[in-house]
Amino acid sequence: MLGSVLALVALLAYGLSSKHDNQTVLEQFAPGQRQQAPATTLPKLDGGGSVSLASLKGQVVVLNFWASWCTPCQGEAPLLERWQRQITPNRATVIGVDVLDVSSDANDFIRRFGLTYPQVRDADGSKLGSFDVSGYPETVLIDRSGKIAAHYRGPVNQQFFVDQVKPLLRERA
Repeated sequence: MLGSVLALVALLAYGLSSKHDNQTVLEQFAPGQRQQAPATTLPKLDGGGSVSLASLKGQVVVLNFWASWCTPCQGEAPLLERWQRQITPNRATVIGVDVLDVSSDANDFIRRFGLTYPQVRDADGSKLGSFDVSGYPETVLIDRSGKIAAHYRGPVNQQFFVDQVKPLLRERA
């Protein structure tokens, strides 16, 4: 009996530690192995129209899924803003996707962190599955051809932009 309990506790501990590790996983894809990003159009968070991923073809897109109540999202927001300013001249953009959030909270988040990059809304979370998003924050990196080059689960860091985004800026569509 004690052995069974210890085995169950060990299995639980393994599951928890494995789950934690998966929160900061980078999947990257070589140019010939990239899949087309889902054809998605989302309303702008401010209510002024919508953004279609197809309209961004020719640009590198850092598609960041976030929510105002997500503590790691708060931590990465200033970095995303800094990189938006750096990559914009190179035909690239960060797009924030606010998910399952209260609009007023999301707008407060944007003001608090001084975010200037485009923000869209997936109010009901219906787009999460098509991008294989399972938590917050997650970032999907889309190349100039509209294909998924990388998927990062967890808050992005400086190294993500240096190792993943910068090389894509040199690729042609």
